[in-house]
Amino acid sequence: MSLEAFLYNLHFDIEKASPPDWEVDWDDAPLKYKLYRDLPVFPLSLEVPLSLEGCNGPSKQDLEGIGHFLWYAYGLTQVSQSLISLESGDLMQSFRRFPPSGGALYPSELYVYLKMDELPAGIYHYDVAHHRLVLLREGDFDSYLTKALGGKFDMSASFGTVFVSTMFWKNFYKYNNFSYRLQGLDAGVLIGQLLEVAKRFGIAAGVCFQFLDRAINHLLGLSDEEESTYAVIPLSADTKFWCADESNGNGPVTSTELCRELTGIQPEHYVRSQRIREFPMLTKLNEASMIESTQSFRPIKPKDGAECEGKVIALPIVKRLSYDLASVCRNRFSPEMDFVLGKVSQLQLAALLQEASASFSYRNDLDGTNENNEHRVSLYACLYNVEDIQDGAYHYDSMTHSLRQIQPGDHRLRLQYGMSLDTMNFQQVPICIHVVGDRDHSKTQLGYRGYRIQHMEAGMLVQRLLIASSALGMNGHPLLGFDVKMCDELYKIGGGPQGKTSLIQIPIGHYRNRPWLIGSLNN
Repeated sequence: MSLEAFLYNLHFDIEKASPPDWEVDWDDAPLKYKLYRDLPVFPLSLEVPLSLEGCNGPSKQDLEGIGHFLWYAYGLTQVSQSLISLESGDLMQSFRRFPPSGGALYPSELYVYLKMDELPAGIYHYDVAHHRLVLLREGDFDSYLTKALGGKFDMSASFGTVFVSTMFWKNFYKYNNFSYRLQGLDAGVLIGQLLEVAKRFGIAAGVCFQFLDRAINHLLGLSDEEESTYAVIPLSADTKFWCADESNGNGPVTSTELCRELTGIQPEHYVRSQRIREFPMLTKLNEASMIESTQSFRPIKPKDGAECEGKVIALPIVKRLSYDLASVCRNRFSPEMDFVLGKVSQLQLAALLQEASASFSYRNDLDGTNENNEHRVSLYACLYNVEDIQDGAYHYDSMTHSLRQIQPGDHRLRLQYGMSLDTMNFQQVPICIHVVGDRDHSKTQLGYRGYRIQHMEAGMLVQRLLIASSALGMNGHPLLGFDVKMCDELYKIGGGPQGKTSLIQIPIGHYRNRPWLIGSLNN
């Protein structure tokens, strides 16, 4: 199967993307976190702050602070038990992290390059299971990283760098080829959480989607066939550490040249699965997405947004939400069948859409100043029972803070029929948001890398929506098991000049408490 056909099926006809006879071997499932063996470890403080309201000022740049930052971004935060069957009394136990993950499998891993007084400068893995850092490679890698990122940063002004990777097998064992779509979204949701937590700790952060893949993987000791870096996030206390110059002053650099500067490492790690099957389409796509030379780095030229036809509704002007991020994260969960239909005011809807869009603004290497993100991923919504707004399908214009009506009517039944599994009762959902992006995922500019970048940006926006909905006393549930073609027809975006498509679906609304036993892991 060609990569073009694979990506098409992955989005519009998922049954053709994976083999029909795929069976999940639950007994041989991998761990949900990576464990390294026989390496130096540095425990992190468990005395995490119980509230994160506003900005705490510039980061202290110490081991305690980085530990709190990592825990709120991706640490194990809660343990829950749910009753599977009343007859048998069987319980399902799971460990939660604040950002959601498809099937709660968490295919992403976090690595950090740190330079601080309390530990050796070098490359570390964040050991989620034990809340500690594992030293993989000691040394000063400012020059190496500067070259691998194309000279966009003054790395000497950065106290650390986060690397978000994907371990392919961690959710391929369950979802087969569909996992490729999930992996980009999962990485994006994690990045969204990282950036929100960074704001609370006074850390300036920027996201690099373009870097020399093999050189970064070589630095971290990753095998491209098993795990690969998806994003690089430099951290600094100085907001001016991002350079305006997009070019490397020393000329183009290649991964091959850069890898020669460092000896390879192959640290031993534990996965638990005894039989890891091959995933040739994932490795093929990952290889096709890699960048070999910094000469290939380029910003994205935004497309002119085609204006929808229809009635325009100006939303009320509201202030940015003020909330305790720690409390909001603790209260966030995906309701599934626990939605309860309740009235949503115009003010609540306006605050939800404005907060998600405004908090999405971030520094990146695609457009630098973030002036054009609304042209890459945007928000569409089906609304029901919202105060003084006619039921219907709408496009949200973040620039004018207004809704443009596309199709009036109650579309909940249509959305219900579009679900692949009956895990959601749309009759109880007042707001169903779709994150929408370009149908060609910027392939002409970014090649196959554009697909995963698009899904990461969609995931970042999803996390902002989930945080905002929780801050407003509601909750959302990200879903991929929906009829994309039907939703594109609903919003009239499938063809014509817009050339857009629905990337992910997020029902949002009021909810009842789930019948589960849940406890915090930071008490």
